Amino acid sequence: MELACPHCLAVNRVPDERLAESPRCGKCGALLLPAKPLDLTAASFDRFIARAGLPVLVDFWADWCGPCKMMAPVFQQAAAEMSTRVRFAKVDTEAEPQVSMRHHIKGIPSLILFRNGAEIARASGAMDGHALKRWLAAQGIQ
Repeated sequence: MELACPHCLAVNRVPDERLAESPRCGKCGALLLPAKPLDLTAASFDRFIARAGLPVLVDFWADWCGPCKMMAPVFQQAAAEMSTRVRFAKVDTEAEPQVSMRHHIKGIPSLILFRNGAEIARASGAMDGHALKRWLAAQGIQ
């Protein structure tokens, strides 16, 4: 599998059976599958989504949003539990309005699931951990 480094965006080859062994980037040494959501910017979004290697769940959020704040620990926990099956990322809609506009974000929090660089599903509104895992399972991610 080819995985984009969340730090330097270098593409790394990692055998599927070694995903659970905390692989590191061959270029910068950063963890390739950190157990926390990645912060994406306009500069990193497209390249990371296209070369992530695994499906990517992106949370579009803002600091002033109450439901976003309530969902943040749920998203963090899911990232810690599922880091070898799906990559979790966040986009601050206030800091990166061009990314939000391009993806037609109308309300937050909004989740978009990408596979091979293409959007495959989206959901709006805060979810608890069980609802998030059920939604991911409905998209084929266990």
